[in-house]
Amino acid sequence: MTEKRRKHLIDPAAPRPQVDAAAADHALTQVQRWVISVLAVTTILHLAVGIVIGSFHIDDARTGDRVGLCVIGGLFGVVAVAAGRAIHGRSPVSLWLLLGTIPGLVGIWLTLR
Repeated sequence: MTEKRRKHLIDPAAPRPQVDAAAADHALTQVQRWVISVLAVTTILHLAVGIVIGSFHIDDARTGDRVGLCVIGGLFGVVAVAAGRAIHGRSPVSLWLLLGTIPGLVGIWLTLR
């Protein structure tokens, strides 16, 4: 009767399959890019939305100042999208930059209504 080997021990008769180091490194690099781009984009977008929200705390009589802060918030949104594309090695200039203007445009719409 042969004794069953316990699974947690190394079995020299059945070595582990070899892992392609280059493929594993490439997969790790891709995950790192996605993590850093998500962190960068969400952090900068929080700043953009915070600037837009901050514009609502300015006196209603100073509409130009409120619109100016909303424009700055929109510019930060554009920077967020460009940073995300640059981290992935893509050209920062594209139509995707229009998504970054959303916080500023919503702020201007709320200010002028």
